[in-house]
Amino acid sequence: MGYSIAEKIIKEHIVSGEMIKGTDIGLRIDQTLTQDATGTMAYLEFEAMGVPRVKTERSVAYIDHNTLQTGFENADDHRFIQTVCKKHGIYFSRPGNGICHQVHLERFSKPGKTLIGSDSHTPTGGGIGMLSIGAGGLDVAVAMGGGAYYITMPNIVKVELKGELKPWVSAKDIILKVLEIMSVKGGVGKIIEYAGEGVKTLSVPQRATITNMGAELGATTSIFPSDETTREFLKAQGREEDYIELKADEDAVYDEHIVIDLDELEPLAACPHSPDNIKPIAELKGQKIDQVCIGSCTNSSYADLMTVAHILKGKTVHPDVSLSIAPGSKQVLTMLSENGALADMIAAGARILESACGPCIGMGQSPNSAGISLRTFNRNFLGRSGTKDGQIYLVSPETAAASALTGVFTDPTTLGDPYKVEMPEQFLINDNMIIEPASVEEMDNINVLRGPNIKEFPATYPMEDSIKASCSLKVEDNITTDHIMPAGAKILPLRSNIPAISQHCFTVCDTQFPERAKTLGSSIIVGGANYGQGSSREHAALAPLYLGVKAVLVKSFARIHRANLINAGILPLEFINESDYDKISLFDELELNDIKAEILNGDTVTILNKTTGETIKAKCELTQRQKDIAICGGLLNYTKMNG
Repeated sequence: MGYSIAEKIIKEHIVSGEMIKGTDIGLRIDQTLTQDATGTMAYLEFEAMGVPRVKTERSVAYIDHNTLQTGFENADDHRFIQTVCKKHGIYFSRPGNGICHQVHLERFSKPGKTLIGSDSHTPTGGGIGMLSIGAGGLDVAVAMGGGAYYITMPNIVKVELKGELKPWVSAKDIILKVLEIMSVKGGVGKIIEYAGEGVKTLSVPQRATITNMGAELGATTSIFPSDETTREFLKAQGREEDYIELKADEDAVYDEHIVIDLDELEPLAACPHSPDNIKPIAELKGQKIDQVCIGSCTNSSYADLMTVAHILKGKTVHPDVSLSIAPGSKQVLTMLSENGALADMIAAGARILESACGPCIGMGQSPNSAGISLRTFNRNFLGRSGTKDGQIYLVSPETAAASALTGVFTDPTTLGDPYKVEMPEQFLINDNMIIEPASVEEMDNINVLRGPNIKEFPATYPMEDSIKASCSLKVEDNITTDHIMPAGAKILPLRSNIPAISQHCFTVCDTQFPERAKTLGSSIIVGGANYGQGSSREHAALAPLYLGVKAVLVKSFARIHRANLINAGILPLEFINESDYDKISLFDELELNDIKAEILNGDTVTILNKTTGETIKAKCELTQRQKDIAICGGLLNYTKMNG
């Protein structure tokens, strides 16, 4: 039996366990990345481990999220990260150099290598044939220190692409179609591997758009073959030596097989408030819009924005529409400025933003009250834009640009003659915004600079024999990490200050939660299915930890958030009978007697609802390593104890 692409990379990097589906495996990690919203905490964790210098082949810190400096906090965090990088062997991408995933794809991603990043859209690197996985900051810190990264060996889903996209239909429409088929929880525990003749028709940036939004499936990662198209991209980036051919064996066996005929695809939109709420643009056409935002790590490549510039050239944005455009990297922005495309976009009335995440994480450009905003981004969760009643639609750059001109949803297939961007034979390469670390000889002379907003990692303690706690919150299905720990311009600057940011925890759902949890002292959160989908932000575990949350009891978890809870020392529990969800109410007193013994001896725990007298059984399916982490009180304690 042959191997899939993902299995080949895993086979080369496995250091613990065996490639048996559903079992725990540890992987050697070649590269890591962080961004500034998660990076400060990751580097505080790395420092706490006492490892003097990173042990990966390449670790890079990007400044791309918290670039709006309305106070000292973000600037202090950036200074802290820069000095940590200089001291500990990490490359530092300065603010303005671009979005982490776009820059990493351009300058550092390598086929056949492993990458984990403290951002859920790290799978963007799968577009170049890299096994790229989003993770919590503590997992990234451990990998930087030379430790393995542990996952459950995933199932592999083959998505076969047939045919070729019609003019004005794009890679964004492919991944929206996959989301329509699989849903936001359909990829949990799976790697999505793309194959078929249609793959050859897609450029590396198009492939990266698809793997980027694989995060919205809940997938471990997504990956494409590394082929001649990959070689051409790397050669144009001056990195042809990084190329290797990578393809699945003909007799590779997959757990699922999905076929998509590219010839039949039409422009699509993800409607509010979920990336899998898909409708054809043809059904929405004519509906008035208020805002268009083009950019993000999903659709801000050179080819994306050249297409946008072509659509806008010689025209004017509709007077009722605000159009903003954020190039994904300094490389893209510079090339657009040199070839005149930037001038075409400006002349049309576009507002040009810096090369950063910006509106995608609610950092500016919030739409008007109940405004309809078309965005080329990857998430449209309720309130993520910064406007609580904003109506956010996810669309392709083609749809976004066409609609910006008309002021209504517009099908880009009505634009007329097809337009195809030719990929450059040579990208403009200037890495002067990437600062190399100090040498081994110089590193001891570097002082790490800390601002007053930077607080230590919350204290964690070994597990007690029993847990007695009240239900401090009860929430529904599909709770995202944006619900748990909101982003936005007001809250993101607090990412390095867990006591301060915890005051915003779950306030999207219940403004009284932080104060209630602190008053209760110890508590348990109860939730529905797919709890914790979305961003990799470990703050969605660290803030509840600080507020005294001991366990989270839900119908099912999203992968990264479940791992982050374990890392923080919070027990992830799942109802054996989902109907038991209805047997717990806010403020019910819950007891988990002999919890330590139950966890050590099996995967089922008993919860006594003292308020109602009900007894509830829950799963706590942990590997032996995860049990040890839980008993120690979290990954940081476990790592210190085990060297």
